[in-house]
Amino acid sequence: MSTRGRLARRLTQLYVGLALYGASSALLVRSGLGLEPWNVLHQGLAERTGLSIGVVLTIVGAAVLLAWIPLRQRPGLGTISNVLVIGMAMDATLALVPDAQGWVLRVTLMVAGIVLNGAATGLYIAARFGPGPRDGLMTGLHQLTGVSIRLVRTGIELTVVATGFALGGTVGVGTLLYAVAIGPLAQLFLRVFAVPPAFGGSTVVATGQPERAILRP
Repeated sequence: MSTRGRLARRLTQLYVGLALYGASSALLVRSGLGLEPWNVLHQGLAERTGLSIGVVLTIVGAAVLLAWIPLRQRPGLGTISNVLVIGMAMDATLALVPDAQGWVLRVTLMVAGIVLNGAATGLYIAARFGPGPRDGLMTGLHQLTGVSIRLVRTGIELTVVATGFALGGTVGVGTLLYAVAIGPLAQLFLRVFAVPPAFGGSTVVATGQPERAILRP
């Protein structure tokens, strides 16, 4: 594959992945069976502020990105695009998809949302345009404190889930199933959508660490 063709593929994966991530999160909202950890917080804040969940997601993403400054993390194109695209895609999908009625449809939306989220994660991270804002927060705190990535990530996600739940966010079986399934799904789709690096390619654009980072909106 030519350098131009490889770049076009990476950009396509980046923006398709971000759009699908927003759509998958919206499906979990409509299922009513529980959200992924950060969206529990976003939904709770949306309930309190009257803003749409997509707008809250964008604002929180920008705020987390500001926290990168003292942590000395470097954003890439994917980092900035993450803040701008996912919230819009989520709100657009919520406008098109009504709340699910009946257990069969609710479970179907929950499972579809989780699997689509895994695919979106693989697309986005495999494009190698830099980590999402929340992934950078995780790796920055790891570097600052010396605490393992696993413990830092667990601490952050427990905090946002508890805070979001207290604010009115939805925690349920979908939240638990997401926590269990997203790692294996992301690993699978990272292999499926991997873009071979160009020989001697440029390192101008910041790249993420797929083996450590799971996309968070």
